[in-house]
Formats: sequence, structure tokens, C-alpha cells
Amino acid sequence: MADEFPFELSPMFEGERIRKDDMYIELAGPKDKGFELVRAADMDEVEDDGFTLIGPDLSEMKEGERYPFAMIYKIAGAAIEPDLEAIVERRNHDFQNYISGIMHLNQRYDIWLRVGKDAIAKGLNSFEPIAKATMMLFKNEMPFIEKMEALYITGIDEIEKRLPEVQAIYETRDARTRDLHDEDVDTFYGCTLCQSFAPTNVCVVTPDRVSLCGAINWFDGRAAAKVDPEGPQFAIEKGECIDELGGEYDGVNEAAASLSQGEYARIKLHSFFEYPHTSCGCFEVVGYYIPELDVIGWVDRDYAAAAPNGLTFANMAGQTGGGKQIVGFLGIGINYFRSPKFIVADGGWNRVGWMPKHLKDRVLDDIPKDIVDAIATEEDATDLDSLKAFMTEKNHPAIAELLKKEEAKEAKKKKEEAISAAAVPEVVAGMPIGVGMPMPAPVAGMLSGFGSGGGIKIVLKNAKITIDQVIVKHEEE
Repeated sequence: MADEFPFELSPMFEGERIRKDDMYIELAGPKDKGFELVRAADMDEVEDDGFTLIGPDLSEMKEGERYPFAMIYKIAGAAIEPDLEAIVERRNHDFQNYISGIMHLNQRYDIWLRVGKDAIAKGLNSFEPIAKATMMLFKNEMPFIEKMEALYITGIDEIEKRLPEVQAIYETRDARTRDLHDEDVDTFYGCTLCQSFAPTNVCVVTPDRVSLCGAINWFDGRAAAKVDPEGPQFAIEKGECIDELGGEYDGVNEAAASLSQGEYARIKLHSFFEYPHTSCGCFEVVGYYIPELDVIGWVDRDYAAAAPNGLTFANMAGQTGGGKQIVGFLGIGINYFRSPKFIVADGGWNRVGWMPKHLKDRVLDDIPKDIVDAIATEEDATDLDSLKAFMTEKNHPAIAELLKKEEAKEAKKKKEEAISAAAVPEVVAGMPIGVGMPMPAPVAGMLSGFGSGGGIKIVLKNAKITIDQVIVKHEEE
């Protein structure tokens, strides 16, 4: 059946990167609009294998250009329920990367695709075979999907018209876990979808910690593990709690050691600095430590400028992603900001110093009122000096603590200098002088009067003197 398509289909193409020089066109991504969405429907509402395109097709697109792009799939079947929508949606990343010459990244409103020049040269000139191949893979790999239909959109007006409704659907999904917390359940869920790009990534989804991509919450993981036990989402028995504040459990640690091929043996789900969660490549936001101010900044994919540390999201994502566990950088899903356990081991919101304004506005209702005005955006600070000035003016708790430490450090330094000065010995007549201490000629001349009865007093300041042995002789006239 796969022979019907003008491209090869295989899991071996997962992780294929299409670089700029090899790219024919780019779809959505950080510089354009797009989304992907799956909706559950009744059997009679779905035209099986049906495909509709709104906007220009591949054959009408110019090489080297960028276009908006959206995908909407309707699914139906006896076992289909709304809880499965996000799970099926996230597998789009999986299956479209099986297509040679197609690179699919990210999820939801962050999707980013590239079509390679080689794929076009081999005869790919329409989105229809891409949609048909994707639906075939869905039904083969997820047999509870009995019927599936695809709508692709490349027209910006249609995408912008649908985006508000689509965003509302995502928000409704995310809200389901607000009143459920880690301590309320015995089972967490793991996800390995990103391991094609990040082989050692261990994504752990809990009621208080959404997946890094933001697309899978605890309920989604439970639904996926139920209908597809051998799939990329699976149960993790959390086991005994080792660190309640940091969110460390022995069951999660066992899963981390297994899933990362032994690369990691410990994960603290709610810690930024100590055994932090690994970061894949699809995370929505990256956090970065600012040691000069002892605070943490956050930046998302939609912010193209440099953060106050001088790095862009792309710079930091490249350093953080790949399934690494890096102290000082951390990838998260946006909904984690809304968790009461948000980096609680390291101060939570009181440790946050900077965010892009659009990101801060998005989670504004979930930021504690006593800190919200002290968190800077690009309108308040664009470098470390202006950030420190803003936080000082707003009496940010982290900067207030830093200033206390700086004052204590300065006071300690002055105290040590005073003690050092007081400890310098005085040299008086008749008192031994350190061997090996070169003395200026006038002082040496004065010392020749030692023992003559008159006596002199020499005071050495800010000097360190070491004396092993001193022999003073009186020379006869």
C-alpha cells in the first residue's frame, strides 16, 4: 500500500533533519502561524480517508518560501473518546516523521514542518499523499481508530479565523488537572515520543507536571496507556517518596535509569537545580539561571529577541535539548507554570525574575499577586544591569536576598581586613627581626643602635611576617 506514495515510509526516517540548504519549503514554525488538532466524532460524521485542502497546494508554492499551515483530523470508532484526542494528536509528530523528506517538529500551535528538495524531485507535489500516508499509519498503529478524515489549511485567513477556537480547546484540556495533584495518585505516565530526536529523554507526566511539549497531561497519559499499552505512553508506578518537596520517587528513578539507557538514575520532578527533569527538543519554554542575580528567567519559542542573559530561545534550546539533564537550564510545558509545585524546591515563583510579556500575560492569573509586579518583561529590562535595577526597585524577594548576601560578604571582608591589620606585630628595640626580611637602608641604619640604650620603635603596617629564627648580636666597638 505504501507503494502508492511518492516517498518512502519507515520508522528509520524518524530523526531526519532537513537543513535550510536542503529545504524546499517551510510550513508554520516560529515565523508563521499554524496548528494541529484532533477531534473525536461520530462514525457518520467522518468520511474515511477523506482529504480536503483550503489554500494553495505544494505544486503552487515557491521554493525557499515559508507558508502558514494547519492540520485537523477527525477520528471515529467504538473506543474513541475525547480523552484520546491529545494522544492521537501527539502521534502526528511520530507518523509524519516516518515520511522520507518530511520533517515535523513540535506540537499544537507550535508545529513546524519542512519539505525537502529531494522529496519534490521524486514527485511529491501535493499535500494529499502526506495526509493519506499519515492516516494509514494512524489506523495501522492505533487500531481503535476505525475511521479518519483530514483537513489541511495553508490559507492564512482560514487559520487565523480558526485559531481562537483551537486555543480554547487546548485550554479546556489543560484545565482538567487543576484540582488533581501528584499525591492524589499512585501512577504517573511516561512518554518516549521524542526519543527519535532526544534518545535519552525521560518525559514523566504527573498531575502537577504536564509533558514538556505541553500536549499530554495526566488524563491523556492514562487514556493512551489504556487503549495502547505497548505504545509510547505508559504507566509508571511512582513508588515510595524520597523527597516530597523536590518530587523524587523511587519508581520514577527506576524508570529514568531504564528509559535513558542508564544515562540518569535520579530525577526530581519539581527541582531546577538538583537532578532536574531531562529536556527533549519539543519543550514549549526554556528556563535559564542568572547567577549574577540568583534568579531564573524563562523564554518561549515565540520570543525571537535575546533574553537578558544575551541568548535567544534557539541558543538555549540547542544547549538544553537532546534529552540532557542540565543544571542551570530546564525545558517545560507552559501549563507547568500553573502548577502549585512549579519549581517549588527552588523557590517557585519567588525565584522567577524575567519572562517575555506575552508569556507572562498568558499565565498572569496563576502568578502569586505578591510577586507578579516584580517579575520583569522586555518592557522593563533587556540586560542584566536593567534587570537588577528593576528588581531592586520592585523589591523582588530574590534580589533582596542577594543584596543581603552581598552586604554580609562585604562586612565579612572588612572584618577580615581589620583582623589582619591588628595581627601585624610591632617591632621594637630589643625585639628580634625576621631573618630574610630586606630592610630599607635608613631602617637598617637605625637598627644598628640596638642595645645602645636609646632604643627605637618601628611599626610595620599591612605586612605579613614569618619568623623561623632570628639571631641578634651586639658588636663591640
